[in-house]
Amino acid sequence: MTRPRDPDDVQTAARAATPRRAMRAIDEAVQEYFSIGEVCQLTDLKPHVLRYWESQFRILNPAKNRSGNRVYARREVELVLLVKHLLYTEKFTIDGARQRLEQHRRTGELRTAARSALAVETIALLERELRDIAGVLDGRVPPGTRTDDPSHFATSAEPEPLALDARPADALRTQDEAEE
Repeated sequence: MTRPRDPDDVQTAARAATPRRAMRAIDEAVQEYFSIGEVCQLTDLKPHVLRYWESQFRILNPAKNRSGNRVYARREVELVLLVKHLLYTEKFTIDGARQRLEQHRRTGELRTAARSALAVETIALLERELRDIAGVLDGRVPPGTRTDDPSHFATSAEPEPLALDARPADALRTQDEAEE
């Protein structure tokens, strides 16, 4: 039995931008069908990319609602994430990804492969986030920037040492005296 669908949960799922947040939001929302816009937000893909993939991968076959708009089931969102993983992370060609999907389908491991791809992307995302945090803490990266953008790294290999010559109380006292 599924929980009643809450419109706020659906909006939360639609706003998720990373695969990890996307699948967590999908699981929490208990939403069974997604519009193309929601799938784009969940997977961080453009609508034209999804439409192209539909033409290249017959396994991606969203239904259409009464208005004629694409409606993706949860299973298809997982498959979109698997295709994205094969093409962008594993660097397969379209033909290679198609063959790999067919291989997974024949062996009955399609859903397992989709969940595994999601796990790999989640781990990579967490590693990037940890690098970002470490870069900010080390002073190599300004807060709010990503470590996958090398233009933000400091030029020196080592961060500048903090001035720890004086005790903090002495530094405050000196600042207070200067202000008087």
